[in-house]
Amino acid sequence: MSEPIIILRELTKQYDQAIAVDHLNLTINKGEIFGLLGPNGAGKSTTILMLLGLTEPTSGEVQVCGIDPVSHPVEVKRKVGYLPDNVRFYEDLTGIENLIYTGQLNRMTKKQAREKALQLLTRVGLADAAHQKTGTYSRGMIQRLGLADVLMKDPEVIIMDEPTLGIDPTGAKDFLNLIVRLSREDAITVLLSSHYLLQVQEVCDRIGLFVKGKLIAVGDIASLSQELFANEPFRIEAIIHWERNSSWDTISALKQLLLQINGVAKVDIEDERLHISATQDVTAQVARTIVMQGIDLLALSKREHGLEDIYHRYFESESIQ
Repeated sequence: MSEPIIILRELTKQYDQAIAVDHLNLTINKGEIFGLLGPNGAGKSTTILMLLGLTEPTSGEVQVCGIDPVSHPVEVKRKVGYLPDNVRFYEDLTGIENLIYTGQLNRMTKKQAREKALQLLTRVGLADAAHQKTGTYSRGMIQRLGLADVLMKDPEVIIMDEPTLGIDPTGAKDFLNLIVRLSREDAITVLLSSHYLLQVQEVCDRIGLFVKGKLIAVGDIASLSQELFANEPFRIEAIIHWERNSSWDTISALKQLLLQINGVAKVDIEDERLHISATQDVTAQVARTIVMQGIDLLALSKREHGLEDIYHRYFESESIQ
């Protein structure tokens, strides 16, 4: 049975007339990697600040590791590691010197801190840069050092705000894979705030979508996709080649023929690319229809709805309201 480690009940934060977080209810389980998604101003960062005890809620309750951050902020900080989007270190100190300093702040002896720092630098892939001054580190190396710094106090929860911001795609992927591995090996709960949909989809067990201070959806990719696209779970994309003299009538006729296929719910034509939503797998019928009209079929692919589709569908519905 899942064990809750973060519990939010009707959590609200208001600044004058502006509501940053609006009656938020959320439970995150031990060992889970949970992603917070939403545009700037959606309430993600304010929620993180309340979890850390860095700002007090206007109303509602919050518990982290069974502790109330409002009344016991220091106790929460002992159990929670925080990696901001722009972590800083003493640039004139080496990587290991920075970690030793953190260890000593957490009541370790210098010897204990050094041993742990060396171990963590190896785990995050910075062993070769341990004695290099952090002022020479790349953005990706700084984030890895930040993760090692967070792990110095053996946290039960790690909260990360845009951890891959400014890192190249390969470095970002490696860093996220590192987070997953460490979370699984040490049973650490990770709360990840990010704008990068694909990255979140690859590493998070569940996601929460924020808009205008409200949490509008929570779940894994499969359940959210099933809920939103129950009538059109399959998406087929075709790349075709029109003759230069093809008229709009020809294009419109193809669209109508595709819509007549049993199971096709929607057809969008964008230049030489077709986007088809269907209630069942009609890939073969789509291919046959295109070819029988004498149109060149260059590519055909089928995929299930992903996080990007979910994100845009939810935000479309919210913008209409």
